Amino acid sequence: MARPFRFGVVAPLRTDLPTWRDRVRRIADSGYSTFLVPDFPLTQPAPAPMLAAVATMTDLRVGTWVYASPLRPAWLTAWESHSLSLLTDGRFEMGIGTGRPGIEDELRDKGMPVVPPKERLAQVRETVEKLRGFDGPDRHTPVAIAVQGPKARALAAEVADTVTFALGAQPRAEVTRLAEDVRARGDVELALAVPVIGDSVAPHMAPPDTDPAALRAADAVTVLPDDPAAAVEEIQRRREEIGFSYFVFGADFAERFAPVVAELAGR
Repeated sequence: MARPFRFGVVAPLRTDLPTWRDRVRRIADSGYSTFLVPDFPLTQPAPAPMLAAVATMTDLRVGTWVYASPLRPAWLTAWESHSLSLLTDGRFEMGIGTGRPGIEDELRDKGMPVVPPKERLAQVRETVEKLRGFDGPDRHTPVAIAVQGPKARALAAEVADTVTFALGAQPRAEVTRLAEDVRARGDVELALAVPVIGDSVAPHMAPPDTDPAALRAADAVTVLPDDPAAAVEEIQRRREEIGFSYFVFGADFAERFAPVVAELAGR
């Protein structure tokens, strides 16, 4: 059976603090299930204190979208995630991946070792294993893993609760094949990050040079129409045809898409 819809919002802190807090409250009042922050060091406060603050202000679930595994030791990410799960009374979801494009340059700039993709994927596995150790038998912190290649998809199907794909302009047919591969390996929730709504690109969810027209021409699933009614139809189609049930938008679209969430959340 199809999983019920849920919706998350990626909301980095790009304004003064009172304005960001107001946005947090509006998102909470709009029916979204999960408040997410990216892992972009030095461009905003660290994810953990941001999410702890959101959890005290709202009843939303909170999560990282997503931790970059090479930026900190596996035990530290796991400890931080377990701590957030404990302090939010189980409302934290750990999103993790091997790092966005260009992560190698970022590591060099910070004086950190540049490890190959294979080792970064091993770091993801180690982080999840250590998180399970911290959680013990009485707690299960949900884990979302961002994947691309076959080895990452296999790992996510094995250890994750939610799987999202690192997508750009891949056509719908290719994404359908990726989803089928993951779903054949395990019973996981499929999440789709949609960084482009109409002609607008969400900050920290896609490169700034992303071309919305090119994505539409490629029939990419990383774009949705900006008309809420049309978006509702397309979101339903993506669950029926591909299996996506968890949709993640940028904060700039949260209020405009509140009618979409009101109509579909939980169905």
